[in-house]
Amino acid sequence: MSNSFLNPVNTQTWTNGRHLVRCVKVIQETWDVRTFCFMADQPILFFFKPGQFVTLELEIEGQPIMRSYTISSSPSVPYSFSITIKRVPGGKVSNWLHDNLNEGDMLPVHGPVGLFNAIDFPADKVLFLSGGVGITPVMSMARWFFDTNGNVDMVFVHSARTPKDIIYHRELRHMASRINNFKLHLICERYEIGETWSGYRGYLSQPMLELIAPDFKEREIFCCGPTPYMNAVKRLLEANGFDMKRYHEESFGATPADVSEEVRELAAEAAEAPEIPAGDLHQVSFTSTGKSIRVAPGETVHAAAAKLGLHIPKACGMGICGTCKVMKTSGDVDMEHNGGITDEDVAEGYILSCCSVPKGDVSIDY
Repeated sequence: MSNSFLNPVNTQTWTNGRHLVRCVKVIQETWDVRTFCFMADQPILFFFKPGQFVTLELEIEGQPIMRSYTISSSPSVPYSFSITIKRVPGGKVSNWLHDNLNEGDMLPVHGPVGLFNAIDFPADKVLFLSGGVGITPVMSMARWFFDTNGNVDMVFVHSARTPKDIIYHRELRHMASRINNFKLHLICERYEIGETWSGYRGYLSQPMLELIAPDFKEREIFCCGPTPYMNAVKRLLEANGFDMKRYHEESFGATPADVSEEVRELAAEAAEAPEIPAGDLHQVSFTSTGKSIRVAPGETVHAAAAKLGLHIPKACGMGICGTCKVMKTSGDVDMEHNGGITDEDVAEGYILSCCSVPKGDVSIDY
């Protein structure tokens, strides 16, 4: 096709960073799961890799809280994005969102980021394994391949407690009815009085996996769910000699405690630590606030900030979410991140403070 027939896209596109978005729709998926759909007031194309996530910036009971959620929609629907959240007994953030986030509300989000995605690991045959609300990233991937008519042989296996807990149940059956390269297998732990269920029962097991996907060793596997579920899947695959380089899973670290608690922990650690020669300490200067501190080898920039009472927002603490990105104006650091920052950001001087350890004296614009 001649380029003369193509018009450039002038709409703004999404890049990793902080964005203000509006909730435009709330969908009740199951009795305890809701999908929240977001758009920008000025149209933005929300391009991302299926499987990536965003971090919500919230204020709950006067306290700032960051929480990461996988994008459940597909970038094939580019002017909006969605997250799907399960109400959890005692869950401070999930319950607050269910009870308080309504259509029309604005909130800041950070992202998109994440190494767990279908674009960076292309394959002709994939196996999606999910448990509970862990269905969200693999649903984004499946929606992407479905919407773009991807030539990918998909086997989609989802485990739920009961039939009423199956998220996206009708949509999954619709997808399976429309294309022959999407095979759906649903597993319910049990069913309750009054429910009918003719599908798989119990838990994913080796005989079940061999029946569902006898060629699973030939597939790229994407897995997400509760930690015990993912651990069981890994044990099953390793016992069968699966090439674990072709296994990918989604995982978030525990959300960090608030700053005051973090400071107390750091102070306690410092009190117990042996004294370090002054020549081995590195100075971390925060130029915007005029504060500085000398830290021991191995301590992160984020820990240095916390000791000074400076709150650099973070969500994952593992270099995944990108929330704690700051500008380094001088000095060198060792940064062992997990996909939460782009090469372009690094080239400009940005670092993720949670996983950046000074190699000498450094200055941070904060």
